[in-house]
Amino acid sequence: MLEHPFSDLRALISAIPDLVLVLDRNGRYLEVLTNDNRILIRPAEELLGKTIYEVFPKELAEQYHAGILETLETRQPTRREDRLHIGGREIWVSATAAPINDDHVVVVIRDITEHKQTEETLRQREEYFRALIENTSDIILVQNADRTLRYVSPAVERVLGYRPEEVIGRKPSDFIHPDDQPLTQKILAELLEKPGATARVEFRLYHKDGSIRTCEGIGKNLLHDPAVGGIVESVRDITERRTLEAQLQQAQRLQAIGKLAGGIAHDFNNLLTTILGYCDLLLNQISAGSSFRRDVVEIRKAAGRATSLTQQLLAFARRQILEPKVIDLNTIIAEMHKMLCRLIREDIDLVTVLPPGLWRVRADPTQIEQILMNLVINARDAMPEGGKLTIETGNVILDEAYARRHAGVQPGPYVLLAVSDTGCGMDAQTLAQVFEPFFTTKQRGQGTGLGLATVYGIVKQSSGHIWAYSEPGRGTTMKIYLPRVDAPLTVIEDVPHSPPAIEASETILVVEDEEDVRNLIAEILGMKGYNLLLARHPAEAVDISRTHDGPIHLLITDVTLPEVDGRSLSEEIVQIRPSVRVLFISGYTENAIVHNGVLDEDVYFLQKPFAPEILLAKVREVLDAPQRRMEPD
Repeated sequence: MLEHPFSDLRALISAIPDLVLVLDRNGRYLEVLTNDNRILIRPAEELLGKTIYEVFPKELAEQYHAGILETLETRQPTRREDRLHIGGREIWVSATAAPINDDHVVVVIRDITEHKQTEETLRQREEYFRALIENTSDIILVQNADRTLRYVSPAVERVLGYRPEEVIGRKPSDFIHPDDQPLTQKILAELLEKPGATARVEFRLYHKDGSIRTCEGIGKNLLHDPAVGGIVESVRDITERRTLEAQLQQAQRLQAIGKLAGGIAHDFNNLLTTILGYCDLLLNQISAGSSFRRDVVEIRKAAGRATSLTQQLLAFARRQILEPKVIDLNTIIAEMHKMLCRLIREDIDLVTVLPPGLWRVRADPTQIEQILMNLVINARDAMPEGGKLTIETGNVILDEAYARRHAGVQPGPYVLLAVSDTGCGMDAQTLAQVFEPFFTTKQRGQGTGLGLATVYGIVKQSSGHIWAYSEPGRGTTMKIYLPRVDAPLTVIEDVPHSPPAIEASETILVVEDEEDVRNLIAEILGMKGYNLLLARHPAEAVDISRTHDGPIHLLITDVTLPEVDGRSLSEEIVQIRPSVRVLFISGYTENAIVHNGVLDEDVYFLQKPFAPEILLAKVREVLDAPQRRMEPD
């Protein structure tokens, strides 16, 4: 057996768990010393005298032999790790070879299985957390103490358009909106002073394409942690959330304003009914040459303008009576083209893009015309030096992603109506108020501020959606989406109005809590010979219907009454007098007789304010109808 320095250290070697081998240049085992037989390929007595070629597969033996020769030639230790199968189990070993002399090496083999398992566990855990960080939708970043970015997760490309390598080494302030920098710098400075502290802040970041994203950042000071040594921050893109919140707030604000506007219009319509009615009665009595006639005409003109305003308020408040029909928007736009051209100036180029095969929608054609006129007039006024005005339609499918970004939208098929101009455009603050009634950017006397409010109300009442897109100097686009309907086009026919009767003899019960309106109706109908029964409130009307001797041919009732609504009152009276017919009057729509602004099929309705001849024609229409519409329950 070879005499070597290890001969005197057997006791020391046997006290350690490592396997110590002595091999010659040919890879022959000359000494096998170990305290743990579990790492021996074979028992020691079987290895002594054998070569590595007799113990290991040829390929592995050649690798080991090459390592022995390299150690002897370089006179430097060599090290390698291997995975072996010993005694039916798999272990990892680390082998370090060192030269003893020119022909012999000593090899120390250590079982590193536990170390490798720990390494693998750590590697898997690192991969797990790396996968979490790299696949989260939030940007995860690490800032150094000098505020430069050391690490940025891949989400930065999805949120801001930058690859991580384009951002690392730069400072967050390079991307933060200037108006938000003082706050973010202040919070960061406070965070740097307190190890372990956390902070939350909302700020705006510039996207690579120049757009702005609203983000929320949560940072923690881990500079004191040797494993991190920086400020770790999670940045979440909340642009869509903030946009939806703003849309909801605007919708709630407009709804509240609409409720107020509807109430005002209702009361104002009662006053206008009285003013216009008595003006018409006076004009019928004043001769054409009278000096008073001009004054009455001026009063009526002013009342007429007020009526127009109230109608616009009712449109905004979604309290109009609609007559929806299945229509083709392309047909309506084509028929209005000449009139729209007259609304604009010669320095404005009107372009229509109306693709064939447009889906149908259900809407009131008159209201659609009003939408187009208002949008065209607004676009014209936004281009004082001329420009291009484009009206286009199209079939679109609004998907789930679009619905998430736009409050109130249900995914599905819609017909798009877009009106675009190349005018002065609007900033964000103006855009947020553009649909509010009486808000206008026009000079005094050039607009009421009700045009876009009217458009908004009509679209909403038609179950549609409207969005405004604009930037200063880049024009404005109004996009309207109306739900697609699968139904044949409605054939629109002109229905002649019933002419007012010269003399009449029917008995009419009038229920109106506004005294002036009640008296006006009585005077108009009384002049034509109708027999009138007047009631101030529902209880009085019910009492009259029970006690009156003789027939009651027609009930005229306001929809809005104290105690009960007009519909409930009419049903009670029909129970008493099944043959009575009913005409509802109101300053705005009520759920009692309409659904989403559309009259119930069994209802006759007259909108306030009305002219005497309109009232007379409507009364005659109801009385002369072949079948009554109200039936007892």
